[in-house]
Amino acid sequence: MITREQIPTVLDHPVYDAEGARIGEAKHVFLDDVSGEPEWVSVKTGLFGTSETFVPIHDASVVEDHLEVPYPKDTVKNAPNVDVDAGGHLSEQEEHRLYEYYGIDWDTAWQQADQPGEVGMTTGTSGDVRRRETTGMSGTTDTAAGTDDAMTRSEERMRVGTERRETGRARLRKYVVTEEVQQTVPVRHEEVRVEREPITDENRDAAMAGPEISEAEHEVILHEERPVTQTETVPVERVRLSAEERTEEETVRGQVRKEQIETEGIDEDRRDR
Repeated sequence: MITREQIPTVLDHPVYDAEGARIGEAKHVFLDDVSGEPEWVSVKTGLFGTSETFVPIHDASVVEDHLEVPYPKDTVKNAPNVDVDAGGHLSEQEEHRLYEYYGIDWDTAWQQADQPGEVGMTTGTSGDVRRRETTGMSGTTDTAAGTDDAMTRSEERMRVGTERRETGRARLRKYVVTEEVQQTVPVRHEEVRVEREPITDENRDAAMAGPEISEAEHEVILHEERPVTQTETVPVERVRLSAEERTEEETVRGQVRKEQIETEGIDEDRRDR
């Protein structure tokens, strides 16, 4: 259990479960009316802190700059929604429902508080923890605590934060395809051509060599070129993936409550004097 002196360290600071998962931010601490010790803490959860759930802090502890509770994150986030009355109290029915949800024995809890059958829990915000016997919603104070003729007006402020989440994945995958290509190349071939030349004085000796009448044959080998293909692997480019961060403006809308103070029994003509 945390002490009253540790409450300023708890309010508006993160709340973690025993596994180190962040649950939300502590917004209110509720005190036991009899013992005056912290009994419950309300935790703002959700993307923009739009939900508020209650968690007992009897076995909680302050670790560095945050509060650690012995309940899993999902258990706290799924706790029953309860309404706090105008005086900042949990009703007996609501508290009983919370005790049952967290598995805390109702009779044992009230025996420890030495006040069976009566619920007295108060709330404080922004570092201010108050007992209901001292200050009520009407702005008047108990005579034992002194007299204060001023009324405090409060209002809620919206805090907008961001959280990082996964939106998708991109990957590179290399595969092989086969495609048809063509290329035109010149090819050569040999053809037979018969050449006849008349007998002249210049070639007479060659023509008269050998027998006068005989049989003979002469062979010419012909050649041609044919296209031959082969492939080779060459690198053509390198491809990689990288994440580029861009900033965009988004408008966030929400609802906040604020208190208004009106007067009764005051002369309108003399109000601003």
